[in-house]
Amino acid sequence: MSTITFTAAVTPARPATRLRLTARGRRVLLALASVPLAAGIAIAALSGGNAVASNEQVATPSFETVTVMPGDTLWSIAESVAPQADPREVIGEITRLNALHGGTLQIGDEIAIPAAYSD
Repeated sequence: MSTITFTAAVTPARPATRLRLTARGRRVLLALASVPLAAGIAIAALSGGNAVASNEQVATPSFETVTVMPGDTLWSIAESVAPQADPREVIGEITRLNALHGGTLQIGDEIAIPAAYSD
């Protein structure tokens, strides 16, 4: 019998090539990274620069408020505040003014009434 021997030469894997940025590549990368920052600054400058301090008195809106009592609903409050108006419209305005979600009321809540319906 004869013997067969295999000899395999193991060659090391090529090392991964490193990414080298040229000066031009660094400038392009910096420019791409600064675009979102510049856009954010531009939006902030255009939308938020209206506040001016002064000694003038600003008219603050005054609202009549109603305290929620046991058994009160938005419908009953709307009918008592504006009996001549459609209660659905009054309820909508009260809900928007007080930012009520779902129309839930708690006993003791202070509900602001729109100026159109306050006496």
